[in-house]
Amino acid sequence: MTLWKWMRRADIDDGTKPGKTSQEPTELREARRRIKLPEQANVVLRRATAYLSQANLPGKGSTRS
Repeated sequence: MTLWKWMRRADIDDGTKPGKTSQEPTELREARRRIKLPEQANVVLRRATAYLSQANLPGKGSTRS
């Protein structure tokens, strides 16, 4: 059974049979990790923009006269 699984995996990796190659899960994890960082930066920037825009409104949390 183990030998059969190895042979099947080799055929898929070679492109002889359809299926996900053994490299695809690793590539997907790396791609998700690369995408996650800019998404987190966008969230931080949106929050900072909202905070700073509230601080600049007259009479709402601003210490300026």
